[in-house]
Amino acid sequence: MANLRRAKRAVGAGDWPSHRAAGTVVLDYTNRHRRRIRLACKDGTPVLLDLEKATALRDGDGLAVEDGSWIAVQAAIEDLAEITCSNTQDLQRVAWHLGNRHCPAAIEPERILIRRDHVIENMIKGLGASIRKVREPFDPEGGAYNQHNVGEVNVHD
Repeated sequence: MANLRRAKRAVGAGDWPSHRAAGTVVLDYTNRHRRRIRLACKDGTPVLLDLEKATALRDGDGLAVEDGSWIAVQAAIEDLAEITCSNTQDLQRVAWHLGNRHCPAAIEPERILIRRDHVIENMIKGLGASIRKVREPFDPEGGAYNQHNVGEVNVHD
């Protein structure tokens, strides 16, 4: 891996020059939480992700490559469950139950997206919610302790 271009810093969406992206890596939710791994851009160009610590990358983030170029991070299409309810209060109640189980969730005003899990889906149906299978990018909430939500990632050069 010595000859690979190295991405040594992750920067949050909107805080890097995305118009200068030299490539894009498409990663599912699981593969966006890494410290060091060999990645391939959409065009096949290899790059070594080599961060100081494991970082939860988000859709739209940028990876600063040591040669001065940038790589865009794109959330991959995944099999998800779309949860909807007949009213806001019920959807909030579902969100609470998902959080109580530490279930990663993308929370939107009219729906919640989670990764497919028949046990969680049965629980949600038992709460009166509707579930529909969808294929979309998954970019769940980062959590209260994830500093990546604001500005540049806390990774040192």
